Amino acid sequence: MRRRYVCGMTAKIIRVNPAELHTPPGYHHVTVVDAGRTAYLAGQCPIGPDGVLVGPGDLAAQIAQVVTNSIVALTAAGAQPDDVVRSVIYVVSDDTDVLGDAWSHLTSSPLAAAFTTASTLLGVAQLGFAGQLIEVDLTAALPQ
Repeated sequence: MRRRYVCGMTAKIIRVNPAELHTPPGYHHVTVVDAGRTAYLAGQCPIGPDGVLVGPGDLAAQIAQVVTNSIVALTAAGAQPDDVVRSVIYVVSDDTDVLGDAWSHLTSSPLAAAFTTASTLLGVAQLGFAGQLIEVDLTAALPQ
């Protein structure tokens, strides 16, 4: 079993990739957190502070806004990207290349540490806002 231990200002977070499972591309199969406070962020959408969809038809622009929004929301909770213990990424596409591009953009962004934990990437038919191409749902372990 391959383990990564992360300790710091937050609760103890243990990320595990059991040897019996495939080696994932950047995330861990299991994340264990000592009991403590947890923040559950609403799905972060590519909506600017003015309430308008950013980058209609432009996945990269929408990812950039989702990253910005996610960091603002994490900060408001007293957390940072490496405090994230679970992520779910929704992308409006059934094309594995598009899904892979979304993953690559996210894992090379300032939010990258959030995706080293237990993560799920889903291709979906539609999201809540007209023209929305991506949404990111995060859960973070907070300082004791």
